[in-house]
Amino acid sequence: MTGFGAAEGPVGGGSIRVEIRTVNHRFFNPSFKLSGEIAVFEGEVREQLRKAFDRGHISVSMRWGGTEPPATALQLNPDRAREAMARLRELQTAVGLSGEIPLDLLARQSDVLTLAPNPATPVRWEELAPILDDATRDCRAMRRREGEVLAGELEGRLRQVGALAERVAQRAPERVVAERERLQAAVNQLVSGAVDEGRLAQEIAFLADRLDITEELVRLTAHLGAARAVLAQDGPVGKQLGFLAQELGREINTIGSKANDATIAHWVVAMKGELEKFREQVENLE
Repeated sequence: MTGFGAAEGPVGGGSIRVEIRTVNHRFFNPSFKLSGEIAVFEGEVREQLRKAFDRGHISVSMRWGGTEPPATALQLNPDRAREAMARLRELQTAVGLSGEIPLDLLARQSDVLTLAPNPATPVRWEELAPILDDATRDCRAMRRREGEVLAGELEGRLRQVGALAERVAQRAPERVVAERERLQAAVNQLVSGAVDEGRLAQEIAFLADRLDITEELVRLTAHLGAARAVLAQDGPVGKQLGFLAQELGREINTIGSKANDATIAHWVVAMKGELEKFREQVENLE
């Protein structure tokens, strides 16, 4: 399933932005693009994603946002400041001036304030984990919305297959009557005189047994009910629906092979079409 989630928050004196993108995949397949200071937490990120996503290709990006920690820091040299103040006071006395020496004048003296490399504030997992969790929830919410739309589509496909199966069930008994009449007519053309009704009835019974699709229709109906029940569940359902789609296909194919009826064969083709669309959509579900 496709999804996108993003979150940003303070980490290590700066701001980290987390983005998660997901597309459908048969297995849990994460990939990472982490800043150097965060790369050490790849194992923790993988484990947190494993708890949130059952399967899918999951791309995670973590980078500094708009407030990256400064590379340098302003440092005060107290000894140099005291020395500079003493010299300024000597100068004040020498030229006969009075009053306070301005602080900004002191600050401008050489080496009183200097820029030095800023020691990196360590990134802690306790700061990073909540931001990842927020992005994960955002992504899962999008996937859930997509899943609800897909579930409605899949339910519609199941209804179509069920409606066609009901037509087949209503039509099935008529085939035996039609086959009896066809067989009776064929026998009448081939033989003259009386027909052994007992033998004819026996042949009809054998034919009816070969054409019987009652069990297949019962199993088909059961699989449709199971698929609807799975769709109503919370959590990952893609693998279960994939298995049920295989079972539905097996029963529909058997019905088609035993149909021996043009009308039923037409409905079987329609059921196969609906089932194929069902399978395609199931591939997009977690």
